Amino acid sequence: MSRRVAMSARLRALDVRDRYLSRPPRADRLVPPRRLQFVGHSDFVETGEEFAGHLERLVGLRPSDAVLDVGCGIGRMARPLTRVLDPQAGGRYDGFDVNVDGIGWCRRRYRRHPHFRFRVADLFNARYNPGGTHTAADYRFPYPGGSFDVVLCTSVLTHLLEAEADHYLAEIARCLKPGGRVLATFFLLNDTSRTLIEDGVAHFPFLDAEEEVAILDEAMPEEAVAYADEWVFRTLRRHGLTLIGLHPGSWCGREEHLSFQDVIVAEREAYA
Repeated sequence: MSRRVAMSARLRALDVRDRYLSRPPRADRLVPPRRLQFVGHSDFVETGEEFAGHLERLVGLRPSDAVLDVGCGIGRMARPLTRVLDPQAGGRYDGFDVNVDGIGWCRRRYRRHPHFRFRVADLFNARYNPGGTHTAADYRFPYPGGSFDVVLCTSVLTHLLEAEADHYLAEIARCLKPGGRVLATFFLLNDTSRTLIEDGVAHFPFLDAEEEVAILDEAMPEEAVAYADEWVFRTLRRHGLTLIGLHPGSWCGREEHLSFQDVIVAEREAYA
């Protein structure tokens, strides 16, 4: 608790400094105050811009696309997409998250972008939504099947255990149009990452990394979850998703990488 109080005071002081200095990124109405940025430890603006670039280069994002952001947080990925998605061409964005405060902030700030919509997911989360009534393993995304051209799922499957991750991949596939694509991030276990973990090079020393599913902390399994790449490939196929791109991350200590987490791109197969 004392650490949280100290961190809150530090972030509020930085917010005051940002307002005083009027730095352009912080003056952006779609950049939340630091004290409200609850997702990850990376820079809010830089990470959003990075993944907007990945969507354009790896997925072929178009101004007319309908995009679903699974676990959208407080709009880190939404912000740069306001420059890409064109409502006149049919472009739109939907995001959902368990954090009520984050969704509320986005709903207020994105009023100038009516083609951007945000929903609260009534999901149990010990940290962000302890009163949630559903689990990730049984939560049905609140959208009709075949509604989206692109699904973005960053830093979500890295916090879900096997049954939950399996269900989320099934829901992603259900929500995609035939030929639609998903960009998702993972911690992937394979010969290279397992060797780097064993050698003590990896940022995250997952326990029992030789297994198909590995966690970082037994006391809090959802803190970080890694999957054998074969488990991911098999699960994608089972849900009608074809792998079309795999881009290793730096989390395990690789020198060549695209991002911090491993990035996977898959395409929804045509319906039979």
